Amino acid sequence: MKLTITDKDLLLKPLQVVSGIVERRHTLPILSNVLIEIGNGKLTYVTTDLEIEAEAVRYSPDFENQEILRTTVSVRKFLDILRALPTDTHVELTKSENRLQIVSGKSRFNLQLLPAEDFPRMIKEDEPDGISYTLTQQVFKKHLQRVQHAMAQQDLRYYLNGLLLLIEQDRLTMVATDTHRLALTSIPLENTFEASETIVPRKTILELARQLEDSEKPVTIEVFPKKICFRFSDAVLISKVIAGKFIDFSNALPEDRTFQFSVNRLKLLHALQRIAIISSTNDLFRSVRLNIANNKISISARNNEQEEAQEEVEIDYDQEAIDASFNIVYLIEVLNNLDSDNLTCSFESLRSGILITLPDDERFKHILMPMRE
Repeated sequence: MKLTITDKDLLLKPLQVVSGIVERRHTLPILSNVLIEIGNGKLTYVTTDLEIEAEAVRYSPDFENQEILRTTVSVRKFLDILRALPTDTHVELTKSENRLQIVSGKSRFNLQLLPAEDFPRMIKEDEPDGISYTLTQQVFKKHLQRVQHAMAQQDLRYYLNGLLLLIEQDRLTMVATDTHRLALTSIPLENTFEASETIVPRKTILELARQLEDSEKPVTIEVFPKKICFRFSDAVLISKVIAGKFIDFSNALPEDRTFQFSVNRLKLLHALQRIAIISSTNDLFRSVRLNIANNKISISARNNEQEEAQEEVEIDYDQEAIDASFNIVYLIEVLNNLDSDNLTCSFESLRSGILITLPDDERFKHILMPMRE
């Protein structure tokens, strides 16, 4: 059987959507493959790592009046071949037994196939009807970026290796923490729902942030007891959820903001990035010292070679002096993932963590604990 595709992007772009979840090494060879289904006017790609399943669909006249192709082939090799082909080129796909031949111009490739019947799909379980709500991709992506960096990585407390989606009536709250920092943001919903808590794995969140567009196009989230489904832009991402109880983060939120000031986000960010040139050689602590007094933030760091860096950022602050050290990587990450011109920073006491909020959106909170020297 032979299929002729007039533009390689019809094959390439949806493949780029689903390729992100495929690990480079697998105990099961078929998990390195993409399931391809072409026919009846559409192309469908599916990839999985057994925890997450990604699906992308494209419709085109190129996929009509052709023999139906259903097979699996190496994601990486197929993707690299399509990327390397010239733009706007024709592509011919020919399947014969366990080989897929890809021909474009004078280029010819033969890839090994594995049976589509062996490809593991995430079977829809007999779950009760879940919660379903819709947001714009732009809004959902912006709020994911605000908090995702605070998720833990490979923590033994597995429930921290993900992001909490908390629904309370007409509000969706996202929370992430690795216990050294905590990020929280909320989005109003159009409808009212029963309270629910879902912990979405780290890998799923990072893949969502990669795929979502900065547009008003919708993303629909369907929440079930054992999995969660995201539908957007001819793509579907299905993920298992993390079982367990998230920590009671409300206890970490400071009640008082005794010492408070505003600061320009970019000025502080750029100062920290310059300081990081020196602190980056100190892999053990990565600490930066902030001395806040007399209408300025004095920023300093030193490394194991006794090299030093100092910066000053002007602020409006004439209260008692604050002297504290923080992880510079964590500070840079939170500032990098916000889009507001100014930030509000506050301390409950002279030895407390720093609370970062936005003047125009009190729904966002980021708490960073100090480093003990």
